[in-house]
This record gives sequence, structure tokens and C-alpha cells, in this order.
Amino acid sequence: MIVGVLLAGGQSRRMGGGDKTLNDLDGRPLLGHIVERAQPQVDTLILNANGDPARFAEYSLPVVADTVDGFVGPLAGVLTGQEWARENTPDAKWVVTMATDTPFFPTDLVARLAVAIEENSADMAMATSGGNRHPVFGMWPVGLADDLRHALVIDGVRKVLHWTDRFNLVQVDFSTDPYDPFFNVNRPEDLQQAKRLIEENIV
Repeated sequence: MIVGVLLAGGQSRRMGGGDKTLNDLDGRPLLGHIVERAQPQVDTLILNANGDPARFAEYSLPVVADTVDGFVGPLAGVLTGQEWARENTPDAKWVVTMATDTPFFPTDLVARLAVAIEENSADMAMATSGGNRHPVFGMWPVGLADDLRHALVIDGVRKVLHWTDRFNLVQVDFSTDPYDPFFNVNRPEDLQQAKRLIEENIV
């Protein structure tokens, strides 16, 4: 039982604010592409977003605000997913977080993270590509929710890697040929590049 958590809690400063995941890409919002890739990979899918949940109504997903105030970064989304899973899907042992500005992430992301954890007897897993780590794309045990809450609220930890350093983390590398699947849309020019990848049938 795996809960997928789409992280849309950021402030999107480089896109001029607002919900960058609602920007149009090839005739539909970025979020539509992401939900399409994420949903088949997990048992339950939720959207971690702050503010009025009505703006995401068309996706029929539970919209869950950060359980830690102050826009403290992606770890807040990880914790929110863990705590939501513990309360709503008690059979779920894992949450997998995915960014909502990365429309072409791998369709075998969850499967490969899960296999890597099992084969390496690891505590958690994180995606990498092209020599870069992608802390937002990770598989996290629900059982570490209390540890993460303490790290965020008491210890003031903000960076994902500062928290994961405490545990046995396995990194799972994904190919960047013919494109980096973790290419993310941070700026208007990135949105144009994403459109080109679709138009040229590269993705």
C-alpha cells in the first residue's frame, strides 16, 4: 500500500507566483500531465497544496495543506503525506513524493524506488539522474513521521538531505537519454522547452 503525494505547496517565485502547476502545457495544466503519470503507480494519490483547495477540484484528489506552518520546504510535504497516510490509510507503509512542476518524471519511478529499498534493506529511497539528486522524488516510510516532525519543528531541519543523512538512503539513478525525466518547469522559458519536447515527440 503506497500513498503518492504530489507536492504543490511552494510559492513559485521564479514563475511570478501563483500555482505554476496550473500553467498550460500542450492544452492542459501541468498538473494534468503529472496526475496521469502518478496515479497508475500508487494505491492512493493526494495533492499537498496550501490555500483554497477548490482550484484543484477538477482532479478529484484529496487536497491536504502543510501540517507545519511557514512554507518550510519540501520536507513539510513529506511529513504532510506521512501524517495523512497514517490517519487515512493505516495499511500504507510508504509515501512517495513527486514534484508538480516535473511533467515527464519516470512511469516506473515508484516501482524502481521500492525495489531498491528491498534489495538494499534501505530505510528510504531517492531518485537521481545525470549526477544530480532529486530529493523531492523519494519514497519515505510512514513510520518515520514523528521523527521528521521533531526534525522540522524542534531541530529546525529544512533540507531533505540533512534529514536523510540520519538513515540508510538508497539512491536510484534514471537515464537522461533522450531527455532528463526530472526536467522541471521553474521559469516561463522552461515551459516553452517542455512544449518543444512534446511537439518533437521526444517524451
